[in-house]
Amino acid sequence: MDIPQLTELLRETEQHHGPYEATAPEHHWADWYAAYMVAREHGRTPDEASADAAQHMESLRS
Repeated sequence: MDIPQLTELLRETEQHHGPYEATAPEHHWADWYAAYMVAREHGRTPDEASADAAQHMESLRS
C-alpha cells in the first residue's frame, strides 16, 4: 500500500467510524480503526468492515 492508498483508507475509516462513535460506549478510536482497516485489507466491503469493527469492540468489552 502506498501513501495515497493509505490516506484514502484512513479517510474512509474516519467516515465509517462517525456513526459508530455517535452511539458507542467510550472507546479508543484506534481499536475500531485497526479492526476496520484490517477487514478492508482482507476484501470486506465498507459495511462488512464496519460490522467487523463493531464486533471487535464488543469483544473488547467482554
